[in-house]
Amino acid sequence: MNKIITIVSISLTLIFIIVTVCSCRSQNNLLAITTGPDGNLWFTEPNIQKIGKISPVTDVVTEYHIPGYFTPTLNGITAGPDGNLWFTEPRRDKICKISPETGKVTEYPIPIANADPTAITAGPDGNLWFTESQGIGKISPMTGMINDYPIPTADANPGGITSGPDGNLWFTEENANKIGKISPVTDVITEYFITTAVDVILDPIGIVAGPDGNIWFTEENGTQIGKISPVTNVIKEYDVPNVNGGTSGITAGPDGNIWFNESFNKIGEISPSTGKITEYNVPLATALYGIIAGPDGNLWFTEENGKIGKISPSLGDITEYSIHN
Repeated sequence: MNKIITIVSISLTLIFIIVTVCSCRSQNNLLAITTGPDGNLWFTEPNIQKIGKISPVTDVVTEYHIPGYFTPTLNGITAGPDGNLWFTEPRRDKICKISPETGKVTEYPIPIANADPTAITAGPDGNLWFTESQGIGKISPMTGMINDYPIPTADANPGGITSGPDGNLWFTEENANKIGKISPVTDVITEYFITTAVDVILDPIGIVAGPDGNIWFTEENGTQIGKISPVTNVIKEYDVPNVNGGTSGITAGPDGNIWFNESFNKIGEISPSTGKITEYNVPLATALYGIIAGPDGNLWFTEENGKIGKISPSLGDITEYSIHN
């Protein structure tokens, strides 16, 4: 294994950059993942307080330590309209950004206590929108100003969030068996109950806009993939063949299908036109979390056991890379 450690000092901010070839064993959990404006895949490493990136060309990993706190506290990450990567720090109640060019990190405190921000996405209004324990928040990438909007349902615990084709932000409510939306124009929140949830918490968590104009979501405590029409608000669910695996991360693939993670060691895809589900075994995984379409045409995903994986949508071939800390 070859390892290069570089210390960079920028504007009085000390940034530790660790570059490793992906051939090492690790126990670090990886969580959210997104495609950056620089063509790399960026991901959060909550157990060791780092943001990482992997090149889809060279498979080289670079890690950036987020200073000031060592309790696991990183969660969602997304590319912002300003060219930075934006991520959440739940236990510190902060929204942060990191420059893909310099690695400099800037933090913005959320003005309410116990906000517990989790997922984050870019909105159609140029702001970054994120979920909180009791509401939805937004931050301006220009000014850093944060606004918070409480959800009508108490203790709903919003999970994932995505921009919809109707111009609204759509989100999951893990504890309430609901899918919600918020208008970036009026800030009005509307909720839709998943009617199949009878005496059970389905734990809807991941959410994404599909190429068919619907909003697709996963159920971590169920064995289904769901979709909701932003036109009719009708919800439909599809049974996943693996009855022992709840679903988590979800994304739209370059092949026109919806791709998702199953809680243990499978990647699934569903055709929006037919509802047909195909599953692929991940050889070394114990649990899967985030998934995103990469610039190389593959689907990239994170694993609990400190690995990044990729799957070819055309061949179904899977490659895994261990992340060294």
